[in-house]
Amino acid sequence: MDVRKTYKLYVGGEFVRSESGRSYRVEGVNVPRGSRKDVRDAVRLARGAFAGWSGRAAMNRGQVLYRVAEMLDARRSQFIGLLGGGRRAGREVDAAVEAFVWYAGLTDKLAQLLGTVNPVAGPYFSFTMPEPTGVVGVVAPEEPALAGLAQRLAPVLCGGSTAVVLVSGPRPLPALCLGEVLATSDVPPGAVNLVSGVRGELLPWLASHLDVNAIDAAGCTAEELAAVEEAAAAGVKRVVRPDAGEPLSPHRAAAFMELKTVWHPVGV
Repeated sequence: MDVRKTYKLYVGGEFVRSESGRSYRVEGVNVPRGSRKDVRDAVRLARGAFAGWSGRAAMNRGQVLYRVAEMLDARRSQFIGLLGGGRRAGREVDAAVEAFVWYAGLTDKLAQLLGTVNPVAGPYFSFTMPEPTGVVGVVAPEEPALAGLAQRLAPVLCGGSTAVVLVSGPRPLPALCLGEVLATSDVPPGAVNLVSGVRGELLPWLASHLDVNAIDAAGCTAEELAAVEEAAAAGVKRVVRPDAGEPLSPHRAAAFMELKTVWHPVGV
C-alpha cells in the first residue's frame, strides 16, 4: 500500500510541525505553515549550534558538505520527481550536488584566500584571519527551488556559520526533503534550519531578529529587499543582495566571514 508523505519543518535536527498547527496546500499535499515563533525557535537553535559548527576543523566541515552531496546524489530520482522530471530537473539536481562538492573543497582554503600577514613598521607580527559571521538568515530563491537553495546554503556552511532558511513558498517540497538529506549527512542539529510558510509573514521577523548576524536576500523581490535592508540596519546586520556574483565563488563564502586582525610581539 502507498503511505502518504507528511512534510514537516526541519528545525534543530528534528522534523517538527509548525507550532501553530497551520498548513497550506502545494501540489496536492499539506505543507507546514511556519509562524514567527518557529522562526524565533530556529534562530535560537542556530545560535546554539554555532560554537560547535564553527569550532570544527575546516577539513571536517568539508567532509560533512561532501557527505551532503553524496546523500543528495543517492536520492537523485526522488528529487528529479519532486522537480517535475525530465532533463531540466536532472540538471538542477546536478547543480545542487555540484554546489555542495565545490564548497566542500573550499573550506580549508578560505584562511589562505582571505587571511594575510600585514607589513607593519615595528617589532610586531600582524595577522588578518577570517572568522564566521554567526547566524545567517537565508531567503531561498523561488526558482530554482533546489539548486538555488544549495548554492546559497553551501557557502554559509563552508565558512562555519549556521543558517535559518525560509524555503521557496510555491515550491517548498524539494527544500523540505533536503532536510532529510541533511539529517543523514553528519550535519549537526541546528546548523541548518528549514522553515516553510508564507514569506510575507516570516521575513520581517527574520530580518529584524537581533540574534541574526546576516541576511542572504537571494529570493527577495525589490520591495522585500528594501524592507529587509531597513530592518537589518536597525540591528546592524549585513545584507547580501540577490545579484551577489557567481553561485560558485569564494566571494560568496567570504560574504559570511568577518576579518579579525591580531598583533604579536616579535619573538613571542
